[in-house]
Amino acid sequence: MKKVLKFRWPIFIVLAVLTVVLFVLAPDLAKQAEDAGSFQLPSDADSQKAADILEKAGASDETISLVYPLEEKADERTKQEISKTASDIKAIGKPVTGVLDPFENEEMEKQLVSEDGKTVLLPITVDGADEEIVELADRVKSDIVPKDRKVYMTGEAIINNDVNLSAQEGLKKTELITIGLIFGLLLIVFRSPITPLIPLLAVGMTYLLSQSLVAFFVDWFGFPVSNYTQIFLVAILFGLGTDYCILLLSRYKEELLEGHDVEDAIVNTYRTAGRTLFISAAAVFIGFAAIGFAQFPIFKSAVAVAVGIATLLLILTTVVPLFMMLLKDKLFWPAKGSASHKDSKLWIRMSGLSVMRPLLSMAVVAIITIPLLLTYDNDLSFKTVDEVDSSRESVMGLNRISDAFGEGDSLPVGVILKKDGKITDEDTVPYLERISEDLEKVKGVKDVRTITRPTGEPIEDLYADRQIGLMADGLEDAIDGIAQVQDGLGQAKSGLDKMASGIPSGGTDAGAGLGQAASGLGQINDQLARISGGLRQGMPAAQAAGALDTLGGELGNIQAGLNGAAGQMQTAGGQMGQLSGGLGKLSDGIGSAEKGLGEISGGLSDLAGMMQDMGDSKQIRETGVFIPKDTLENDDFAQVLERYTIDEESGILLEVILDEDPYSREAIGTVDEIKASVEKSVIGTPFEDADVYFDGISVMNADLDDISSSDFSRTVTIMLVGLFIVLFILFRSAIMPLYMIGSLLLTYYTSVSVTELIFVNGLGYDGISWAVPFFGFIMLIALGVDYSIFLLDRFREESINRLNTRDALKKSMAKMGTVIITAAVILAGTFGAMMPSGVLSLVQIATIVITGLLLYGLIILPLLIPAITVSFGRGVWWPFRG
Repeated sequence: MKKVLKFRWPIFIVLAVLTVVLFVLAPDLAKQAEDAGSFQLPSDADSQKAADILEKAGASDETISLVYPLEEKADERTKQEISKTASDIKAIGKPVTGVLDPFENEEMEKQLVSEDGKTVLLPITVDGADEEIVELADRVKSDIVPKDRKVYMTGEAIINNDVNLSAQEGLKKTELITIGLIFGLLLIVFRSPITPLIPLLAVGMTYLLSQSLVAFFVDWFGFPVSNYTQIFLVAILFGLGTDYCILLLSRYKEELLEGHDVEDAIVNTYRTAGRTLFISAAAVFIGFAAIGFAQFPIFKSAVAVAVGIATLLLILTTVVPLFMMLLKDKLFWPAKGSASHKDSKLWIRMSGLSVMRPLLSMAVVAIITIPLLLTYDNDLSFKTVDEVDSSRESVMGLNRISDAFGEGDSLPVGVILKKDGKITDEDTVPYLERISEDLEKVKGVKDVRTITRPTGEPIEDLYADRQIGLMADGLEDAIDGIAQVQDGLGQAKSGLDKMASGIPSGGTDAGAGLGQAASGLGQINDQLARISGGLRQGMPAAQAAGALDTLGGELGNIQAGLNGAAGQMQTAGGQMGQLSGGLGKLSDGIGSAEKGLGEISGGLSDLAGMMQDMGDSKQIRETGVFIPKDTLENDDFAQVLERYTIDEESGILLEVILDEDPYSREAIGTVDEIKASVEKSVIGTPFEDADVYFDGISVMNADLDDISSSDFSRTVTIMLVGLFIVLFILFRSAIMPLYMIGSLLLTYYTSVSVTELIFVNGLGYDGISWAVPFFGFIMLIALGVDYSIFLLDRFREESINRLNTRDALKKSMAKMGTVIITAAVILAGTFGAMMPSGVLSLVQIATIVITGLLLYGLIILPLLIPAITVSFGRGVWWPFRG
């Protein structure tokens, strides 16, 4: 420290210049956080795999929606306005890739207009970065939608942008409130306008320098960053830095009051309180460095605090001694005394319980904490929209969709079946219906949409029983057609008979020919009757079609003969010539009958072919669905295939509509069941060897749940082991670190229980935001351990001075009580500055930390830690000394 004091000005100048230069040159950390995105899932997460597949297939389009909240059902004018808006948006081009006009047809209206007609959706598919999508949304609202029309724009990119904006607005509020709060609290503690300036200057330099370093690390090394990074840097560096400054300044004043000169007072301060500061900073550093072992980038982004702690330690050991040396005792002007160095009357009284009656003290702690712990249900929420104020347009739009169409309709679960080649043919598509039927049986699933059921309802005409019914109707139609032909031929026979009897004898041989034709028609009619009867009794359609073709040929011969006879009669003139006109009409009628038989024969041939295909179909037996040849090539299916296939029909999409809120905990459980259902359903189908991917917000939340749980366990283990090792080495005790960490765990779970009671039971949220337990634990353990170090390191110092355990504890509590309470209040205050941020997860993290710090500083630390320590006696130093 003497060397630092000797070169204090060069050191300060270098640090000041470095801070300014790096701050000017550093990238914008807020922009880096925005670019990183709200969710940065690892590549092996199910939802990320699906996103990658869709991106490679050129099908990664996102959907944003214009939501029309109407007072009454849309009239014709409103429909035209909305249709024009859809057309104008489509004309924009990139990043717009498609627009669905809700009034384009009846089917579209059924899907995009609510049942009461008062909510209309205009979905817009887009392909671009989030920035482009947000700019598009702003452009649509400002340039295309009529100014007097109330609409909401919502979608994942817009919601995420609102989350980012809320976080940045919250950061600005937090910075200003934190600075004002710290200055005010320090002014009260030290009763000096000068003293608070030193912590603010030191921590301000630390914040600017560490923020710049983190921003460079993001660019150079891919350092993790998120919206939490800057806010945590502000809260922790200002809070913890102020705590450390209070520790140093309090000891420095104590040294001055004992009569030491300035330099000796500084050296003694850093030899005693400086050691405590180093141990505390090392513990906090280890706590935040452990976050680097997390997999989830959002969690890892808090590792930036470790950079801040290292920078803080540098500033506190260089800049603060400079001002101690420069201002001397004027540092505390004009106060003669200070609450910071006085013995704590509160902790002195509490030591009478914890040191003298340890079992009773432990019982008091148990009475306070155990009832709260028993209320804890570990309810977690994955609702991104809860992160921002409900008055934001994106949230209002999403809520309107949920209310009007059902919660699950707004954000379905996507199932992607992908193979290398084309998989949409008549042999494979029927199995989609079997998979869909199995998915519909999953509890929590409302509907399934895919090629075989584009609106969520199965296409009835694809089912074999429906087709068999249609074929039966077709067979009946054929029989009716044959009857009509019979009737016509019967009339023709009667006409021929009458005509033949009216021909004068000996005039021509036409009369004999007409008689033969009439006889032939009669025989054909008899055969038609046999065919009709045979069809009713099960005659194969192909056989009937062949027989009809033969009879059609015979009718052709009869027609030719009648045409020849008509020609002869026309030549004969007179009465015979007059009869030729009627004969021609009869000939035309027989030709029509021949044509009718040909159509009936063709229909029966098609029917026979379809029956043959159905009989040969394996799919119909396994799925009950049969798709006739060339059906998928019809224009009617083009739009369906475009919507539910990707990558040149090498992938098929299924949209699973949930009954519950897609953000809910129940939806995560449903996703697990959906995965199990699909895995089971594809067995024995053409999709058995297909790659299966799952997409959607519920799938992403399921991934978040898995990743956050595993990261929590891994990081907590590493952090606690690291803390134990550091405390074991520095305190030279295996016992003390154990109950220090144990007391912090008790504090955390009690605090998170209180937070759950407030936000879930009190305010009605679904649960604590999913990231809160992780960050709350890291923050509270890493910061709370400082206060036990403050107390127990002073206890170690007093023990070395040969005081017995009880006396050493009493003196330590008297000397450190005010420092710890003041530090806890200040640190709690800096986290309290996060409350007005408007970001729910930050408010909940702040609640855990504030509750924990105050609980620890006012109850657990003064009552439990001394009680355990005195119970062990000299054994607390095991295994090194006793």
